[in-house]
Amino acid sequence: MKATYFLGFIIWLITLPMEASGQERLKKLIGERAQLHQQWQASESQKSGLFGNRTKKDMTATNEWLIRILNKDNQIIKELEMLKEIETTEIGYEKEDYKFIAQKAEEDIVKLKRALDLKDEKIQSGLKEKRTYEWTTLIFFVSSMVLGFLYYNKRNRQPG
Repeated sequence: MKATYFLGFIIWLITLPMEASGQERLKKLIGERAQLHQQWQASESQKSGLFGNRTKKDMTATNEWLIRILNKDNQIIKELEMLKEIETTEIGYEKEDYKFIAQKAEEDIVKLKRALDLKDEKIQSGLKEKRTYEWTTLIFFVSSMVLGFLYYNKRNRQPG
């Protein structure tokens, strides 16, 4: 059980830099997409045809920018999916860690209850021994008093 806990910790340490670099990579991809979008807008405004109209070449260039934007969007989606997978894996390991901690706590509680029960039994047996001692002491005291009284009475009645 400790091995899985340790393994989860090691994987978390390994994926921590990956997640940070994944975030940076995602920011970079979004920046690149923003640049592509600006270039597409510039391409969209180009009109090299007669009388200020758009030519087939202008539209083809605009479509090529849209294709580049779609490819960049696909890269961003893949990056997001990878980050989600890393996060899901981390959550799974954290869940396992908490499960392990809870199981360990339950085991400790059971051990403590057993120890408490043993102590209670020892206390009860100690009380029984104490009561037995108290009763024997009382019986000894009373019998000594009775025997002393009888001896005293017997001695005072005899002529002397």
